[in-house]
Amino acid sequence: MSFHIVHNDITRMETDAIVNAANSHLLQGGGVCGAIFAAAGARKLQEECSRKAPCPTGQAVLTGGYALKARYIIHAAGPIWRGGGQQEARLLADTYRNSLLLAKDSGCESISFPLISSGIYGYPREEALKIAVDTIREFLNGNDMEVYLVVFDRQAVALGEKLDTELRHYINTYFEENSRSLRFVQEIRERDIPLPTRAFSYSAPQACASAPGNLEDMLDNMGETFTEMLLRIIDEKGFTDVEVYKRANMDRKLFSKIRKQKNYHPGKQTVLALAVALRLSLPEASELLSQAGYAFSNSQKSDVIIRYFLEKGDYDIFTINEALFCYEQQLLGA
Repeated sequence: MSFHIVHNDITRMETDAIVNAANSHLLQGGGVCGAIFAAAGARKLQEECSRKAPCPTGQAVLTGGYALKARYIIHAAGPIWRGGGQQEARLLADTYRNSLLLAKDSGCESISFPLISSGIYGYPREEALKIAVDTIREFLNGNDMEVYLVVFDRQAVALGEKLDTELRHYINTYFEENSRSLRFVQEIRERDIPLPTRAFSYSAPQACASAPGNLEDMLDNMGETFTEMLLRIIDEKGFTDVEVYKRANMDRKLFSKIRKQKNYHPGKQTVLALAVALRLSLPEASELLSQAGYAFSNSQKSDVIIRYFLEKGDYDIFTINEALFCYEQQLLGA
């Protein structure tokens, strides 16, 4: 299945399980932990937690969801940040990995995580995010599950300094310049000033020796469909279906639906996700978009961001989605 970063209150997530950033004693705390206990019903949840405590750092414990929409709460004890020399990175990765394995063993098909240890435990957010994404990605390579990383504050997701600087410059160059041009045209129109016109000549079409056939003939001789182009590119590049839909952050069922329907019409974000998964150059991605009836636009910030990564040849859809999330754009994938 796929991985999503979402801006939400984790207690409102309707996944099979939500993860509580717990302390090792499984006692009600503050922050995310306090919010989950309050929403679930603190007395009953604490009674079950007390029976199952303690939970060593890096491990996870399952309880019922009580008043939550989620069936289960997985209480995961992340490490306290002590400067990085006390195996914090390994322990934090273990926390995510053990939570995912526990969810899988409990029959969960979806799970929601907070950014563990990044609050009162002091883990640097950028490093905590990288460990979360890397561990979740590793798990999804061999397992099917809908995984959500839920952040209440968008600033919890921050791009690296170099990427942030380059991307901001790229957006300013294309999206902002385009926005200024559109504002200029709008201002001219509002002042009722005629826009400059370009002289052109027009001649009526002459009769052709070989006139086109009727509409029915033209429709019978259309080129390949989007699905046909997609499958041809997959074969030409020697990729497997599994490689493609996983790299596209796409649900297997959706990919199967596309494959089976010759005339399937995908959404634009689906096409872009597949372009990333197929590791297409910018011209190749533009051609795939065109085959589905779309085009890159400088008036769409998400298009500009994705084009930046394609031009760089950076096809890591998780990094692309982090950038899209930071700029409040729709993520790629199912």
